[in-house]
Amino acid sequence: MTAHLVLRAVAIVVAALAIPAVAAGHALSALAAAQPQEHARHAPSQHQPQPPAPPEQGHSSHKPADPAPYPPGQPPPTGLPPITDEDRKAAFPELNGQHTVHDDAVFTYVLFDQLEWQSGGGGEGLSWDTKGWIGRDVNRFWFRTEGEAEDGALGEAEAHALYGRAIARWWDLVVGVRQDVRPGPARTWAAVGIQGLAPYWFEVEATAYLGESGRTHFRLESEYELLLTNRLILQPLIEAEIYGKADPERGIGAGLSSLDTGLRLRYEIRRELAPYVGVTWNRKFFGTADRAKAEGEQTSGARLVLGMRVWF
Repeated sequence: MTAHLVLRAVAIVVAALAIPAVAAGHALSALAAAQPQEHARHAPSQHQPQPPAPPEQGHSSHKPADPAPYPPGQPPPTGLPPITDEDRKAAFPELNGQHTVHDDAVFTYVLFDQLEWQSGGGGEGLSWDTKGWIGRDVNRFWFRTEGEAEDGALGEAEAHALYGRAIARWWDLVVGVRQDVRPGPARTWAAVGIQGLAPYWFEVEATAYLGESGRTHFRLESEYELLLTNRLILQPLIEAEIYGKADPERGIGAGLSSLDTGLRLRYEIRRELAPYVGVTWNRKFFGTADRAKAEGEQTSGARLVLGMRVWF
């Protein structure tokens, strides 16, 4: 009887201890089953960015709070003083009519385009063709001089004094006078023309002249520089002259008077100094050729030339 009572007491104690444990286990199982559903309901979508976690207090990457906004109607401070009328006048000074783009300095340029010895056509001699200018970018004083001496005597010589003004990119308008010294009596001409760089880099001089007794003269000259290398340059040239009236004292007829062509190959030791070798050919036409024949002169011929091209 006593043993039976003891066994019942042990069973009651075990049951009292087991029932809370079993209840706690069921509660934990239910909680575990509910957590995935709750996580799926509250988890963010894969296509939506998650906001960054707020930095921990005291972390080194923590940004300070934005400063208070500026009062309305006032620009933020820049640390620079405000612009005054004196500052604006200093930035945009009055030019008093001076050119706003071109330089105002005075420059000079002199070119001995042809300074050469010629041989052929039954004789030999020296020839020159020089030009240059002094002035600014827009307004310049130009001079030209050319001529030749043969057998120790001056055969032809002339000089120009011209005012030139830039009228377009690469082009100048020139007006002035020309003085002929030889051949025959001296002649003075009024000159007006245009000179510059034509398309495809052809240098052009076209000048019209008006002389005494209603004489007119037109001269067209063009040359081109073909770069074979950086220093070896081939220069073809052509020059034509037309007279409106005959000038018997100088052996010139009306119409197309003469045509001169040349081909010169130069080597630039420096850009300012270049020896050259070449050949020229000239021919007289119409009344000028007839007068040359009457004087026993040749009307056409070729010459070998050796010379130096210099500019400074």
